[in-house]
Amino acid sequence: MNSEEDTTIYRVVVNEEEQYSIWPDYREIPFGWRDVGKSGLKQECLDYIKEVWTDMRPLSLRRKMEESQTS
Repeated sequence: MNSEEDTTIYRVVVNEEEQYSIWPDYREIPFGWRDVGKSGLKQECLDYIKEVWTDMRPLSLRRKMEESQTS
């Protein structure tokens, strides 16, 4: 086992714009972000984000684009 290996447990967090990130489990989640209920090693969390975050546009932009299509 490589002594440099990251064994930190991370949480997947999401902000009001539905943008995802990971945050170390031992640290308090920053204001404006919330826990989505997924935690694990870094790669597990990144794989989860890749699976669920299929539309990279911020929520406000998606809403604005939807509004312009219905006008």
